Amino acid sequence: MLEGEGLRVRGSADSYVRAYAQFGVDEARDIAERASSRPLDGARRLFILAMPDMTTEAQNALLKTLEEPPADAMFFFIVPSPLTLLPTLLSRMQHLALASNHAQSIVDIRAFLASTPTLRIDMLKALLEKDEDTGRDMSGIITFLSSLERMIGERVGERGMREALLSVYRARKYAGDKGSHLKSLLEHVALLTPVVQYKNG
Repeated sequence: MLEGEGLRVRGSADSYVRAYAQFGVDEARDIAERASSRPLDGARRLFILAMPDMTTEAQNALLKTLEEPPADAMFFFIVPSPLTLLPTLLSRMQHLALASNHAQSIVDIRAFLASTPTLRIDMLKALLEKDEDTGRDMSGIITFLSSLERMIGERVGERGMREALLSVYRARKYAGDKGSHLKSLLEHVALLTPVVQYKNG
């Protein structure tokens, strides 16, 4: 798509393509610094950045860079949902919805929705386990919340589902912030979402 617009992505010194497990204020400052340098072999710098979430501090650190992009820089942020981004950051962006292959969640979403709140909280333990080297699997948590959002969204007209959807949005928004209490955010979703009855088959 970008190549058709005359933007070289592959093999260009002016293209910066990265996928992040976490995107915090240090990563945001690095991007802002890289964006300030002049293009080497083209008319503009191109940044394609994929991440499961972006901390509030990181978003605030990028505001000035996105408001007045230096050196004709162009940014593409690939996130699970625009709802995870601050309104002030979103106001500086155009939104494109991409087709998704819907990554598989560690937690069975249908079973989660059909379970009692007590069982749901027990199911969340798989998401909240910490690895000795890397800590919590944030991409697994965001995949769970994205999958849950889709399934709740299909039933948003039912009683209590709008509030449940808002709790999922809040959990996704704050999950990556420093000092956020992931266990409480996820438990809030588990407790607030009505139990969904599924017919067998």
